[in-house]
Amino acid sequence: MDSKEKNKDSYKVTGLMSGTSLDGVDIAFCTFNIKEEKWSYTLENAETIPYSGEWKTRLSNLENRSALEFVKTDSEYGHYLGKITRAFHLNHNLKPDFIASHGHTIFHQPGSKFTSQIGKGSAIAAETGVPVVCDFRSTDVALGGQGAPLVPIGDQFLFDNYTYCLNLGGFANISYGEFGNRIAFDICPANIVLNYLASFLHKDFDENGKLARQGILHQPLLEALNKLGFYHRKPPKSLGKEWVVSEVHPVLQHFDIPVEDKLRTFVEHIADQVARAVGNPDTSTLLITGGGAFNGFLAERIREKTQLTLVLPDPLTINFKEALIFAFLGVLRWRAEINCLKSCTGASHNNVGGAIYRAFPE
Repeated sequence: MDSKEKNKDSYKVTGLMSGTSLDGVDIAFCTFNIKEEKWSYTLENAETIPYSGEWKTRLSNLENRSALEFVKTDSEYGHYLGKITRAFHLNHNLKPDFIASHGHTIFHQPGSKFTSQIGKGSAIAAETGVPVVCDFRSTDVALGGQGAPLVPIGDQFLFDNYTYCLNLGGFANISYGEFGNRIAFDICPANIVLNYLASFLHKDFDENGKLARQGILHQPLLEALNKLGFYHRKPPKSLGKEWVVSEVHPVLQHFDIPVEDKLRTFVEHIADQVARAVGNPDTSTLLITGGGAFNGFLAERIREKTQLTLVLPDPLTINFKEALIFAFLGVLRWRAEINCLKSCTGASHNNVGGAIYRAFPE
């Protein structure tokens, strides 16, 4: 980026985020300011656009479809993102400098050196007339990293007043500072499994953990889950849907117990793994965001297991922190500054991730 952009001290950015739990597309319009090398933000407008049944089906099954269907969906989903973002801008009279889009993850296999988030940036740019930053993970994976988690650099610059930052989305992931480095990793599946189990009771999700609270903890299932090999690997490490299908689903299916008991046990499993991730620190704060923050029963179990002071911020921050941080990652990419930390991903070095699409000249 030219020196004019590097010298700017304020950016207006729309962040787009779609998680593995398929709740919908989070859209957040944010302002970022830098003064004396200190970043600040304002989350000005935000909205979640729920997926239609058709989009849920397409996105949830795409990894099993043909290569042609994958490419077609990548393009069509990009145009869909562009259309809903354009409507969001028009409805709120917003004019961003650019859009930063995470896309929707279909494949994530960093061990095989690939990751794929669909939603073509060129299509979003064409629909909105606004430049787009996207494909944040690929460079890190090419450099031998996990391509995840990426949120920690946002935690470092925007949420550094908390000891730990825990996101409870499709997966639970954590970020914290240690000896001058930012450490972060995926802990375990969260909503991607809780929602999967709730679907057997014809629910989209377990509201406030009510169903899990009614269940009975099943110790053999808990022990089987906690023994999964991923939990005994050291960071950096990340998870994808493929791992859940191949490793977690068979364990859940092996035990012929009520769904409520499986939900109760999986909540305990999440709390166990979060506790393992943080150890037993004193006077530490744990910021919790993501859809799982609204699961009161899960929060209770995490508090009981960790003995930490849990901080649940305002609903806007809980719901849109990831979209906010991907908007911030876009700012760093726009400025050609590091937005991906090797201490979090295991890449050979810190890097600048993201592709930029401009559909129209400026």
